[in-house]
Amino acid sequence: QVQLVESGGGLVQPGGSLRLSCAASVSMFSLYVMGWYRQAQGKQRELVARISTGIKPIYSDSVKDQFTISRDNAKNTVYLQMNDLKPGDTAVYYCSAALGANYWGQGTQVTVSS
Repeated sequence: QVQLVESGGGLVQPGGSLRLSCAASVSMFSLYVMGWYRQAQGKQRELVARISTGIKPIYSDSVKDQFTISRDNAKNTVYLQMNDLKPGDTAVYYCSAALGANYWGQGTQVTVSS
């Protein structure tokens, strides 16, 4: 059974930074396509970034040059470094792992507000 546990969310002022982490309890973690999605209140869940081992990450246009996704296969962990945060980045952020089936974490709230 795949378990994904996100951490690192919270309240931050506009212009601030946060780093989200997602620890995966899986074997052969390096084979999984890992992703971060977000869902703002009243909106659909959307892709933020996705990373596969050895392949250039993919970012949504809305976060390109602002967020950075990375992974540490030795630690079974994927990260999302978020810089210059804006109120529009406020959402619940979900980690995903895909290898055939798709798995989701429970989500972590990110609130950008002064």
